[in-house]
Amino acid sequence: MTNLKAVEGLDTLTRSLAQRTPEQLAVLLTRHAEPLARQPAATQLRGLAGALWSYETLHHLVLHLDHPRLQVLAAAARISQERAGRAAPAPAPGADYQSLMAHRLSFPQLATEPVPPEDVYAALGAATPGPARTAAETALRSLYEDGLAAPAGDGTIVVPPRIPQLLAAHDLGPFAAHAPRPTPDDTGASAVRPALAPTSPYDESRAAAATLAATVERLLASLATQPAALRKSGGLAIREIKRLAKAAGATEPHTRLLLDLTLAADLIALTRTPAGITALPTGAYDDWLTRPPGERLAPVLAAWSALWAVPTHTPFGETPTALIRGHDRHAPALRHALLAALADVPLGADAPLPPLPQPASAEEHRGTAPLKALLKAAAWHRPLAISGQPMAEDRAAHTLHEAAYLGLTAHGTLTPLGRALLADPQSLDEPLRDLLPPLLEQAHFQADLTAVVPGRPAAALAELLASSADRESEGHAVTWRFTPASVRRALDTGRTADTLLDGLTAASVTGALPQPLGYLIQDTARSHGRMRVLPAACCIRSDDEALVAELAAHRALRDLGLRAIAPTVLVSGRPPAATLEALRAAGYAPALESDTGTTTVERLPTHRTRPANPARDPGAALTLARRLLGPAGENQEAAQRSGA
Repeated sequence: MTNLKAVEGLDTLTRSLAQRTPEQLAVLLTRHAEPLARQPAATQLRGLAGALWSYETLHHLVLHLDHPRLQVLAAAARISQERAGRAAPAPAPGADYQSLMAHRLSFPQLATEPVPPEDVYAALGAATPGPARTAAETALRSLYEDGLAAPAGDGTIVVPPRIPQLLAAHDLGPFAAHAPRPTPDDTGASAVRPALAPTSPYDESRAAAATLAATVERLLASLATQPAALRKSGGLAIREIKRLAKAAGATEPHTRLLLDLTLAADLIALTRTPAGITALPTGAYDDWLTRPPGERLAPVLAAWSALWAVPTHTPFGETPTALIRGHDRHAPALRHALLAALADVPLGADAPLPPLPQPASAEEHRGTAPLKALLKAAAWHRPLAISGQPMAEDRAAHTLHEAAYLGLTAHGTLTPLGRALLADPQSLDEPLRDLLPPLLEQAHFQADLTAVVPGRPAAALAELLASSADRESEGHAVTWRFTPASVRRALDTGRTADTLLDGLTAASVTGALPQPLGYLIQDTARSHGRMRVLPAACCIRSDDEALVAELAAHRALRDLGLRAIAPTVLVSGRPPAATLEALRAAGYAPALESDTGTTTVERLPTHRTRPANPARDPGAALTLARRLLGPAGENQEAAQRSGA
């Protein structure tokens, strides 16, 4: 049975949407892009109104309402529902079953009657001017802007009909105009300890961001060289997570976090191969490498704010994994609520991070008093994402640790980067540009065969040093060490002594290289390629007959089954790759040769795939808004320009 009153409510919302300019409607479409994307694409304003007030969209949107907006919406819906129940005609005596069911499914269960704003304010205890009244009026205007309520022509409020059903199980408590303090009253005096923190939140954030940028770079470089295979049941196996954690220099929980963030940022994607599903970088990774450090981190941090999961949190009894689709729709609202609550904590509070619950314990984790107080304050910002949610304290503790790792919080409050993310996750380029210094194009080469970059190296410099030296340290300065094995690795990729010396000299701050480094490269080059590995399953040849005899008698090479077929040729029972590996492990410097006699250049494999979600057109929302509004929208846009 069609509820005519509910249809009239959609008409009111449609008229309200039609009064907006294309820019205003585009803001609404952008703000609700995710839930609207789950609905059929709207071709008319009436279709957009229906999508906004559908139960599925509302379920997503109300999670992101703060306490005043949720209270105003709930009060208006409750009053509207009561009025609808009183206005519904009673079933006639002796009515049949069909009539009784139609009555039951009609007005009494829906909010379908317009409500005067004064009735809502009175129900919230905000009938008289004051802070409560101001907060309620501001909340109502915000609901109008978000399309979660619509003003009728006579000034009354029309709300989505199914709001009472959506909020029936939630106890919102009394109306509060302002968020409670994020620290408990009995410990507030001891919690404020100014000037005790050894570093400022800005310094902590800068150090965390620098470490994060380097870690993400190493993680993606490892995936580009060796894609990670997913389990048949989905997600990465523990052994793959351990491998990637070692390559990235991060803990396993942080590796799971970064994998999910880079997947959400479209820097990696899942692709199906004959061997199964693998994770590897997308084409966007190559462009990402050319950007400054700040621009690299911006999409990663923006992905964290919207991620439908708490990657470092694994419920008891589940196996930690990564790269699975998140289903925790409360996670983005929980993050926002915690950051918003921490924004009210003054500098100098220096509250420690809450302890993480032990996953091996089946006992319920009991949060500390500061965490409980923080959750109480956070619940004002996003009530439905915290109040009554299972494992709220566990998930909040892991979320706070993730925020600290990402440089968003420090010493119990938000860093400048955290405040920027809270204000607009899509506008982080400038704060990150100020936070991270520019990439360095040159290094300091020293006589002890090390190269030091006092900051973050550019991609070209990092590639050059990584191909010819071993990374020794990481931090504010990055150190590489040159060894015979590392120089031989560069020669294996096709470089010659001259090209390597030229490249390193151009990358030197002084424009010259220390003499010991030049000697090392020349000496390694002279011995490089004295023997050749042929792909004949396979053969080893060398013009040095003494060297061939030495290889044939070498105990460490017995597994190769070497046999001399000529004074300068040996036959190996192992494939070329295994033979090369064994020779290099024994301290020799072979080169790979093709069947035509030319040296084969060995390069590390690189893998790319297409992103799962192509980047959206930034102007798509405005284009859709203009199409939905039609000529009326153009007239409103012109009138606004002339008025300005």
